[in-house]
Parts: sequence; C-alpha cells; structure tokens
Amino acid sequence: MPNAEHEPVVERLLAELSLREKVGQLNQRLFGWQAVERAPRGGFRLTGLARAELDRWGGLGALYGVFRADAWSGRSWADGIRPEERAEVAALVQDEVSRAGRHGIGVLLSEEAPHGHQALGGTPLPTNLAVAAGWDPALLAEAAAAVAAELAASGVHLALVSALDLLRDPRWGRAEECFGEDPLLAAELTRALVIGMQGGDHGAVGRDGVAIVLKHLAAQGEAVGGRNGQSAVIGPRDLRELHLPAVRAAVEAGARGFMAAYNDVDGVPCCANRDLLTGFLRAECGFDGIVMADGLAVDRLTAMTGDATAAAVTALEAGVDLSLWDESFALLEQAAAADPRVAELVDAACRRVLTLKQRAGLLAESPLGRGAHAGASSVPRQVASADDERLEAATRATGRLSHRLAHQSLVLLHNTGGLLPLEPKALTKIVLAGPNARDVTALLGDYVPPLPAQSAAGLDLALRRALPDAEVVCPPGTPTAADLQGADVVILALGGTSHRTYAEDFAANGAITGPAAVATAGEGVDLADVSLPGAQDDLVAAVRAQATCPVAAVVIAGRPHVLTRVLACTDALLWAGYPGPHGARVIVDALLGAHEPVGRLPFTAPRHPGAVPVRYNDRHPAADVYQDAPDPVLFPFGSGLRYRPVLYERLTAEAEADTVRVSVDVVNPGGTGAEVIVPLFGRRTGGVVLPRLRELLAFRRITVPPGARTTVVWNLPAARCFAEGATDRALTDLYVEDLHEPISRAPQ
Repeated sequence: MPNAEHEPVVERLLAELSLREKVGQLNQRLFGWQAVERAPRGGFRLTGLARAELDRWGGLGALYGVFRADAWSGRSWADGIRPEERAEVAALVQDEVSRAGRHGIGVLLSEEAPHGHQALGGTPLPTNLAVAAGWDPALLAEAAAAVAAELAASGVHLALVSALDLLRDPRWGRAEECFGEDPLLAAELTRALVIGMQGGDHGAVGRDGVAIVLKHLAAQGEAVGGRNGQSAVIGPRDLRELHLPAVRAAVEAGARGFMAAYNDVDGVPCCANRDLLTGFLRAECGFDGIVMADGLAVDRLTAMTGDATAAAVTALEAGVDLSLWDESFALLEQAAAADPRVAELVDAACRRVLTLKQRAGLLAESPLGRGAHAGASSVPRQVASADDERLEAATRATGRLSHRLAHQSLVLLHNTGGLLPLEPKALTKIVLAGPNARDVTALLGDYVPPLPAQSAAGLDLALRRALPDAEVVCPPGTPTAADLQGADVVILALGGTSHRTYAEDFAANGAITGPAAVATAGEGVDLADVSLPGAQDDLVAAVRAQATCPVAAVVIAGRPHVLTRVLACTDALLWAGYPGPHGARVIVDALLGAHEPVGRLPFTAPRHPGAVPVRYNDRHPAADVYQDAPDPVLFPFGSGLRYRPVLYERLTAEAEADTVRVSVDVVNPGGTGAEVIVPLFGRRTGGVVLPRLRELLAFRRITVPPGARTTVVWNLPAARCFAEGATDRALTDLYVEDLHEPISRAPQ
C-alpha cells in the first residue's frame, strides 16, 4: 500500500473532513447483525440504530459482523443473511453509508474469520491448533486465499484472524486459536495467512483478497493462570523472543492490520502500550497499517485512567486507530477540540483508516472495486451474478482445502503392536463410544457458524459409511458387556468441545459468561483442571477392564488435556484437534489406513494437571521437581508416530560468518511415498543468558518417494543458530529426531 504522502485523495479528504467526521472514521460501534433487517416487502433495510449512528458521524469508519451467525449474534439459518444475499446486503450498506456523508466515503466491513468466515454458508477450516499439527505453511496459504476470496465476493474488506497468540498455558480456553507453543512455527504459519489472504505485497486487497487484522497483540497466551485477558507477567526478553516473532513476520508479509489485545504486559494494557503499538510495531518494524482495539478494550482502560475520555486519548496516543464497540472512543471529538495534540493524533489515525479505504476501493475516487456508491437497487444483475459465481467457486475451493488441512492435522501418539491401521476386511463388529462419538459440532471449534443440515457427519455415521458390511455399535454411555461381546475393536471418541448453544449467556464482548452449557473450551471457558472433562478417564478405565479386544482412542480437543490414563488403558491413541466439518471422514480414513497420520504435536502434552504450564522451550527442566509428579511431560512438543517408518541419517552443519548450512538425509524404505515433517531443534549455549532447553530452528514438510533418499537443506541466519552475546565460541547442539550434531564457530 502506498504511503499517505503518495495518496493525494486521502490528504484532500483530511483537509475537508470536519473533526466529527474524522472521529467517525475511527469508530466501529455497532454489532453489524443489528444494523440490517429484512424489509416488510422483501429485501433489506438499515435499522434505526444504524441510521442514528450514520446521522451522528456523517458516515461510518467500520462495521463489524454484518454476516456473523452464531449463538452470540443469535443469527441462524432461520433468520440470518444467507450466502446468496450477502452481495445485496453489502451493496445496500455501502450505498447508505456513502450517501450519509458529504464525501461519499464507504465503510470497511469487518468479519470474523479465525478459521473460515463466521457466516451462514461460510466453510470452516480446522482450528489453528489443528492446522499447526500439519506444519504446512504453503497449504495454509492456499486455504487462506480461498477464505479471503469468499469474503471479497461477499463485499467484506477486513478479516479478523487469530494468529499471534502462543499456547503458553493449556488452561486458557482459547488455546485452539493458537498455532501451538513455538514462536517459529507460529511465525511461519502467520506469514502464510497474511500472504494467502492479502496476496503477495497485499496486491489482492480490493480484488480477490481482503486486508487481514491479526489478533491478538500481544502475549495474551501468557496470561497468569490461563485466565483470559489477565496480566502477562514476563520480561522484555521473553516478550520479544516468544510473542513478537509472529508480529514481525506478519509485517514483513505486508499485513494491513493488527488487533490490540485485552491483557496487560507487566501492568501496561496492550491498548495503552505505546512502546508496543508505536515503538515496536511502527518505528521498529515499519508497519503503516491500522491498529484496531479488541472489543470494548478501550472502555476497559477506565480502570486505569479514571474516566472514559482519558481512556480514549490514552489508547489513541498508544497507537490505536480504530475502536470496536467502545463508548469512550466516541468522546475523541471533544478531546481533540480542546487539545491540538489530540487533534493531530486523530488526523494521523484517520489518515491510516482512509489510506486503507482507498486501497479497498471505498473512496469516491478509488480506482479499485465497484465503488462506494453502488446501492442494492443499482447493482446490475450480471455483476451480482458474477459475485454469486465467485462466492460459489471460492466456497468449493475452501471446502477442498479444509479437507486437506484436516487430513494433515492428525497426530498418532501411541500404537502398541501396530494396531493401527485397522484392516477393514477383518472387521465384523466395532464398538464406538465416548462423548464425541456422534457429535458433529465437537469437530468444529469456536467461532463457527451453524452448518447447513446434513452437511457434515459425526464419527458414527462416517464409520458406518466406510464399513457398510460391519456392525457398528454406538451406545450412549459406557458400553455394557453385551455391547462389547464379539467386538473386534473398541474406538473411544474422547476430548472436548467448543460448541456454544443458542441458550447460552454471553458477556458484552461475546465470551461465554457463567457456567457453559456444553462447551469445555473456547472463549470464556478457561479451566483450572485440564484433565479430560466429564469423567472420561473413568470411561476409559471401565472399557479397558471389560474389553477383550484392542481399544483405540481418538482425542478431539482444542487444548492439551492430560491423557495419562488414556495412554495406560488403550492400545492406540490418535490426536485430532478440532479438524473441521471433514474431521469425521479423515479420522475414519486414518483409522482404516486410507491415509497415514504424520502430524506432530504443536504443544507439550502434560502428564499431570497440577504441573501446567510446561513448555519444551522453557529454560529449566520440569522433571524431578514436583514430588508428586516427577515426570510432568507425557508427550513432548513435536511428538508424532507413523504407520510406516522413515529413517534420518547424516546430519551435518557448516557455520560461516553470517549463515549456517544444515542438511539431513530422510530415507523412505517403504514401497509408497511418505509425507514427512522434518523439524530441526537446537540448544544454544555460550551466550549471556540461560539457554532454553530446546528451540525449533527450522522445519520442512516433504514427500519422499518410495525406496528413496531425500536431502533436506537449510541455510539459516547465524543469529538464529547461535546464542546472543557469545564470546569465545558460539555453541549449538542440533537435533533431528535421534540425530545429534554439535557445531561451533570462532567469533568473527
């Protein structure tokens, strides 16, 4: 996007807009689903609430969630905006907003898309935690591009996408929104999201892509006790090393927006953190897009500032450009009228918003897009038809890519005696039990719309389709002796769900408030105990005690649960995350050998609920510390077995002044091609700080042909490989699986 000084239209508008109109561009006060309603004689119209907001500001800066459908918005297939109606509604909103002001400025339509568009007909992807288990940025970029095409065809401009939070504590209900616990893996997947949604050099924005607003900046996953939005008590080194690499990667990829988080870092709320939002993000990284506050986050600053006006000015001074539902940001007009310094800050924020609108085709003189003046009644039918075709094509592509991501997300953690894959022809009776045996919604995760009826299957139906000649018994509770009689295998569908019912109570920002009716994870569902919910350990033990056949477990979950009892009582264990609407099919395919699960855990799985948090890249080992849990790690970060083995040989490293060349051979002795995730770990010593136990230095997902050897080569920056502040020698121990290679170099 060109800088503001190269945007004469933006500068002209800034000179012509009144102070009230400028402040209006910085506000996003409405729930979009409350801004549009069906007209009595057909079609749609703005609500009185929306018209009052338009009259107040002479336009709108942004409008959140016009198409959102879920339990919080209350919109469903009975009363929500259907896919074929999106273009009409978007055109209506743009027409009304542009006509409300003197300058024909359109409104940025922002929508939730943390893993697919949260709208009726939107195609969910697997959640971020499941995607991270596939370690495949290239595939994520393809899927993100398809989601962005869905949004663009619907008239949307901003996609609010989770990416920046690290899973530092499994008690946090929003663990599923994280790309795991490692900063490098998260950074590369975040980079892929940005490139996919915006195109290279954000060239797709205003065409077949959308501007991305990445959330949440920063360190929200570090909140004390896993309690959502609370303090991150960390030092500046951990903030930079763990939580900011994904931010820097996003800026390098051209991200146009970030969302400032609820939490504080060492007492400073992120929405008031000038060092973070302006010093690091803008001055150091060179970011020139917009910063949006999280929902009602500016209003929360009144606990610090004492009044709402001061809260708004504090956020503006820190670097927030656009609010989300706040009352306080609407008070900036009075503050700016009284203080020229605040007026200058309003101009700077408004300039950034208008520059983004220029790129999105929302200014009267914008060369891109359909223009802000195209109302519902004036859109030619062929244009609307083209939008429908674009949306249908994008939705089909998203569905295909969602299936591929789900396929990659499965992690095999335990497989005694090679129980898996099961031989379909040998199966005459299967017992499928557990809380997630029939439930489709448990596969989806949080932030999803209601699916069309019959559009996805549960595990029970998927298993019956795959094994039409076998008996599939699916009891509602613990299987009885009669259920188990003659069974060839028991499959236990365990884990949790982020499903929100329409009867739920919600906070003002959409988080579940009070006891969740169904959900055991998701926003507002932080847990003190990450054991499997609902006495599932007892279920596993009871089945093991009665069954005379093998027992396999599938864990469908959005956070790391304690699986110690499951591991002890089963013969095989498959971790599936929240794999999305295709999840049941890919799980059954993996169990029956139609494809091989080759994913790797993107987190550390704890052995005991009282030992969390525990991370692979901590500086001190957690083993032999707790008297009652001497070995707190059940499965380390990066764990993952295979059905067919591959071998690693000849790990080598050559250090130069500025780079390190690392190579390793991957050998596939099997008769079919093998997908392989190759992670390179290191332990950096010799510097001025205590080293982390291990760090991910690089990774690659490859396919090795049958009976072949493939050499994986990385040319890495020396700064990534060697410890900060090394003097005599810079030392690193490299690891790929069971291979170990120490490297060193003399300082240059």
